[in-house]
Amino acid sequence: MTDRERLTQRIDELEIRVAHQDRALEELNEAFAAQWRTIDELVRKLSALESRLHTVEQNTDAPPSTEPPPPHY
Repeated sequence: MTDRERLTQRIDELEIRVAHQDRALEELNEAFAAQWRTIDELVRKLSALESRLHTVEQNTDAPPSTEPPPPHY
């Protein structure tokens, strides 16, 4: 094998490696984006649940006189 053939073979191998790395990077990028979307959704849900819990806590701390009497009174 001549020097030119070896150089051509090395270049071909490097191009193949770069193509595989490009594909791997794209797959990782897609996975990262999907995880980020999931995190955003979970943060929004957590915020909504915190708001609902805060509302419930405020309503349960109300003085007893504001609640209507039970039906057996």
